[in-house]
Amino acid sequence: MDAELRRLSELPMPGGAYIAEYVWIDGAGKLRAKARTLYKKFEVATDFPHWNYDGSSTGQAPGEDSEVILYPHAVYADPFRGSPNVIVMCDQNTPQGTPLPSNSRHDCAKVIEKSMEMGLEPWFGIEQEYFLVDRKTGKPAGFPMHGNPDPQGPYYCGIGANHLFGRDVVDAHYRACLYAGIKISGINAEVAPGQWEFQVGPAIGMEGGDQVWMARFLLERIAEMSGYIVNYDPKPVKGDWNGSGAHTNFSTKPMREEGGFESHIIPALERLGKKHFEHIKAYGTGNEERLTGKHETASMDVFKWGTADRGASCRVGHETKANGCGYFEDRRPAGNMDPYVVTKMIVSTCCEIPLPE
Repeated sequence: MDAELRRLSELPMPGGAYIAEYVWIDGAGKLRAKARTLYKKFEVATDFPHWNYDGSSTGQAPGEDSEVILYPHAVYADPFRGSPNVIVMCDQNTPQGTPLPSNSRHDCAKVIEKSMEMGLEPWFGIEQEYFLVDRKTGKPAGFPMHGNPDPQGPYYCGIGANHLFGRDVVDAHYRACLYAGIKISGINAEVAPGQWEFQVGPAIGMEGGDQVWMARFLLERIAEMSGYIVNYDPKPVKGDWNGSGAHTNFSTKPMREEGGFESHIIPALERLGKKHFEHIKAYGTGNEERLTGKHETASMDVFKWGTADRGASCRVGHETKANGCGYFEDRRPAGNMDPYVVTKMIVSTCCEIPLPE
């Protein structure tokens, strides 16, 4: 940003005014946003005013009846415009109040709400892997124009200009998430050049889906400034490279309590095994290219769980087994998964809560 644009972007706000950026998911599962000026302050997200947009331009409504209504559900401090401005995570509904087919948050909230009523208090820790792709070359950052870089090995948690690419974007994203109020718990470089991961959690209930979507929004906005495209596809680089997943760590209150491993975690894993293929269908597109049984994955054709086994469908840590309580990790979700769908499915199956019809 040149000096004059920066000066203009930092002009003081007139008395009482602030900007609210409304964010939602479009018909293709991509993020959209637009901003409005507000003067009244609101205590909770659901008190923010509804707003509308042209659903015919987002694949969510026909042109002759294109109005879609945004319902606010979560509010974050805006790291781009600074205080007192905010970013608002919304879902999408018809003018009559019916959730759109692409509104995956609605059914997720029903399942999560039921689990809360049962006193289960689900926690999530979601590990979002992604590639930063150079907009000019169409290749991941650090990949040469022709051929491939050195094989994977030195990149995971590595350092040095010959191995790490895009760290400025990653660190800016980390701080932006913390400023916004997202429960980001860490970041690391992954096994290929230009591949990174951030973790959100422990996140309680609907925080899991809301905060991963908002963290993605912040990441894509920051990458936009640097000329990168963010790619969450499960296997964007073919060949002998790991794909991108969204490993989802999960526990309920009974799992975290004494004896939870035997009495709650193992039964939950057994239930997941019985509904393996239902989950695979809901865990992201193109996942068959990633879940091959190679590159730290289990084959999508089978379900297995194990202790500290990164080739399992679900992994239990040594500490959880030794303590007799804790959490487990579902390693099957793809990087492009919808966190509302994944958290809904895990809670529904593990907690025996029927999915909404």
